[in-house]
Amino acid sequence: MSSPSKRREMDLMKLMMSDYKVEMINDGMQEFYVDFHGPSDSPYHGGVWRIRVELPDAYPYKSPSIGFINKIYHPNVDEMSGSVCLDVINQTWSPMFDLVNVFEVFLPQLLLYPNPSDPLNGEAAALMMRDRTAYEQRVKEYREKYAKPEDIGAIPEDKSSDEELSEDDSDSSDEQVAGQADP
Repeated sequence: MSSPSKRREMDLMKLMMSDYKVEMINDGMQEFYVDFHGPSDSPYHGGVWRIRVELPDAYPYKSPSIGFINKIYHPNVDEMSGSVCLDVINQTWSPMFDLVNVFEVFLPQLLLYPNPSDPLNGEAAALMMRDRTAYEQRVKEYREKYAKPEDIGAIPEDKSSDEELSEDDSDSSDEQVAGQADP
């Protein structure tokens, strides 16, 4: 096994052991989704975003490619593609960084400290500079609409997952479940 693929495996294991929900897209450990929770001191708190991560063959010498799958309102995230404008990912990446850094340091800092002077979403940048309160309100609207934990596949604390499961089942299994519940 070559060094980059060994390192890729180690970084992926570290990420999974850090309690991130990781879902593989392919067998090669180069593409996967990670469920990312908005940082607590930000208007993104309470939201969960699915991040697509693609590791280049030269990882960790080349930075991972990351993008938001569900919509997020942020000056440095392209609303349509989900691509992220973040220096540490795009220009200043170093093999000293790993995947845990991306999710515990870089992405939280991106959400906590947006940079409206280098925008991918010009509307969000302009609103943030013009009216911070209106900007944060828009962030929260997007969070409510696109980043609900139960929509991402995170385990919800209420019973909405049970309701979703019963909707997917056929009518006969619903009757069985109802019959089992009756004494």
